Amino acid sequence: MLIKIGSALNIGLDTMAVDCEINVASRGLPGFDIVGLPSKAVDESKERVRTAIINSNIDFPARKITVNLAPADVPKEGSFYDLPIAVGILCAEIGFSVPKKSLFFGELSLDGDLRHTKGALLLALFAKEAGFKQIFIPKASANEAAIVPEIKVYPVESLSQLLDHLLNKKLLKPAKYNNSACFELDENRVDFDMSEILGQEQAKRAVEIAAAGGHNIFMVGSPGAGKTMLARALPGILPPLQDPESLEVTKIYSVTGNIPAQGSLIRIRPFRSPHHTISQVGLIGGGTNPSPGEISLAHRGILFLDEFNEFPRSVLEALRQPLEDGIVSIARSKARVKYPAEFMLVASSNPCPCGYLNHPKKACICSPREVFKYRKRTSGPILDRIDLFTEVPPVDIQELSQEKQSLEKSIDIRKRVAKARKIQVQRFQGQGIYTNSEMKNNQIKKFCPLSKEVKKILHQAGVMLQISARSYYKMIKAARTIADLEGSLEIQVSHMAEALQYAQPVKMYEK
Repeated sequence: MLIKIGSALNIGLDTMAVDCEINVASRGLPGFDIVGLPSKAVDESKERVRTAIINSNIDFPARKITVNLAPADVPKEGSFYDLPIAVGILCAEIGFSVPKKSLFFGELSLDGDLRHTKGALLLALFAKEAGFKQIFIPKASANEAAIVPEIKVYPVESLSQLLDHLLNKKLLKPAKYNNSACFELDENRVDFDMSEILGQEQAKRAVEIAAAGGHNIFMVGSPGAGKTMLARALPGILPPLQDPESLEVTKIYSVTGNIPAQGSLIRIRPFRSPHHTISQVGLIGGGTNPSPGEISLAHRGILFLDEFNEFPRSVLEALRQPLEDGIVSIARSKARVKYPAEFMLVASSNPCPCGYLNHPKKACICSPREVFKYRKRTSGPILDRIDLFTEVPPVDIQELSQEKQSLEKSIDIRKRVAKARKIQVQRFQGQGIYTNSEMKNNQIKKFCPLSKEVKKILHQAGVMLQISARSYYKMIKAARTIADLEGSLEIQVSHMAEALQYAQPVKMYEK
């Protein structure tokens, strides 16, 4: 008897239908084979399905079973074909009918229960687009799929429970979306509050501008000056994700299995801080079956690269295209996928190998050649893609001993940042972007008109600093963000002058 059960396959962030064709033969020696380019995890479904059916007090057919995962020329990965295979075998053995326009998706444990399975949100979105009416998935993943309201999501705890539903003995109730499971910003979970950082007013201002416009920022300073504290305080001044942004981020975390059981939409902006020993695949993404890297996991959030000059040059050079395009394309022999990577790069570095170049009280022991070699670890094209540069000078010990905090807390700065970002969202409606940093050259000309005075100061600075065309436009974007923070409709001379203060990293390395 041949049974067809609907399921799906995630390739990157795209999903395609997979027909699980289960044939239980009336003749031949008992056996269990899976074909259709299954991976090792899929092939091991045979043992999970057999044992789960037996431990659910259901007789496993002692006949020849052949499972084909169609289309057969596409490699199949993952453990989520356990449920459709088990349902097909039970359907052929017991003789019930499977509801039309249904998808089955989930991993079985040996006792017949269903485990939390990654990719539930992508399955629900695919079901909506492809015209399916209902999906059956593990209960632990149901809330994630219930984000899509047009689809009936049936939460399944065990194989026996699903069998009772399909036999109309005890019907399952569709899951209702639990909005309280969203990952919201918790003030207590932020590492540092801006009020805890003493001094560094110019660096704080640069960080605020970067947060308001989604700009990349590079902080240079001696050890212990506060670079890491500033970066760790950044999530506390960023507004929550908008609905479209939240869905983009949640899809990435769903396909990588980073949404916990009973989880839901991600509302807080991601903060990723990989160690400088990370590989290129770990940062950019890839592998035999291409998976997202840290830059995609930081989508719409922050990628903090501490000790920037200690990262291998080959790893940093791989950031060029994602920083420019906001996406990363990974091509392999088995698959070609694209992942979004619209992140805010926050980099920090010491000014020299010993860390004390230009320190007011400690002498630098590095030679000019060593400083030059240290600086050359970061190439010009990478620096040219960073919008803001700021120094983080050492704080005087007397200021630290005063034991007083700044009056301005992160929540106060976040209000200004949120207001500026709201202006940008309204400005870019229908453009497919959300922040000033994402503007292309034609959008800059449309949304950032400059007066003669502003053009003059920008031209003079460009000639003096010998900035590139890319740097020319990124200064306009930074000035636009400063104007948004002040609620100004036009870019004033003062806005451009402040933006130009953060234009070049050269002076921070001078001996």
